[in-house]
Amino acid sequence: MNTDTGKQTASTAVRCNSLKAWVLASRPKTLAGAAAPVIVGAALSWATLVSISGNIFSSSWIIPSSICLVFALLMQIDANFINDYFDFKKGSDTSERLGPERACTQGWITPAAMKTGITVTTILAFLCGLPLIFYGGWAMLIVGILCVLGAFLYTTRLSYQGLGDLMVILYFGIVPVFFTWFTSTASVPDKGSLVSYLLCGALAVVAGFAMGFVTDNLLIVNNYRDVEEDRKNGKNTLVVRLGKKAAEWLYLINGCIAVAGALLIGGWMKKYYSGTGPQIESFFPFHLLIPLLFLPFLYSAHRKMVQINQGRGLNAILGKTSKNILIFSLLLTTSIVVLTLQFWFNG
Repeated sequence: MNTDTGKQTASTAVRCNSLKAWVLASRPKTLAGAAAPVIVGAALSWATLVSISGNIFSSSWIIPSSICLVFALLMQIDANFINDYFDFKKGSDTSERLGPERACTQGWITPAAMKTGITVTTILAFLCGLPLIFYGGWAMLIVGILCVLGAFLYTTRLSYQGLGDLMVILYFGIVPVFFTWFTSTASVPDKGSLVSYLLCGALAVVAGFAMGFVTDNLLIVNNYRDVEEDRKNGKNTLVVRLGKKAAEWLYLINGCIAVAGALLIGGWMKKYYSGTGPQIESFFPFHLLIPLLFLPFLYSAHRKMVQINQGRGLNAILGKTSKNILIFSLLLTTSIVVLTLQFWFNG
């Protein structure tokens, strides 16, 4: 995802093509959005292995999940470089830009150097992801290629056609959560019953949707801030199509959908672990509604976004939204861990 979070940086303090310039171009504050879904996928991997083996110290998930994390971070940096370069070439980043400064536009990185940076990070991400073939089979090669294509298509085409939000839900939700879970559990010889394993896979998909919707709020704020500039540049984002008032509601709705998904995961896990029927008291774990703690953070960010409404002040909401993504992922992970530990202790 190609959004910036944080305050603008004084370009005069950055030497062209320096290490500091490359760090700024990588947009470090966006990396939480890349790490968060992998964290959730890793938690579900551990929970799946515990349900199969009954061993909370199972560690076979650690290496593939770590590879997924590094791959996700490299792909995020790669996407940021791609976005920086192609928006500069298109002239989308002008002096009227309200968001944090971009590396090529500010002269921190030359276009030629940025092209080299894109090539290097793409190759590094690809090489880093290759070992996942050992865990998830050759299908992982196709997934990796699609991730690289997605990074290029997002900036060059899809974001201009209002499809950026779907890309975020897919590539910052479903893909990283599900395939972190899949690569971390697929190579385990004994997966228990097929039905149980498929249920865990379904949980990973639901968790992917939850992470995708909460992460999409970062794009909503970014496009909410840039709505007028995007209209001028012919960039038909979802906010341009729906309008700012609808975008404000969408921010809340996305967060609520994510929380609902987290509660559904908790309910399914509670029912699966307890082995009981669909009685409401066993399906709905009232004592483990940890994801609901996210709602105050969601509402606080939404209220400030509406109050600020326009201008560079919305960059602070980008930072707050980025933190909220990490908070939600940690709350969902905590819910998964607590339910799994309860299963283990009761077993």
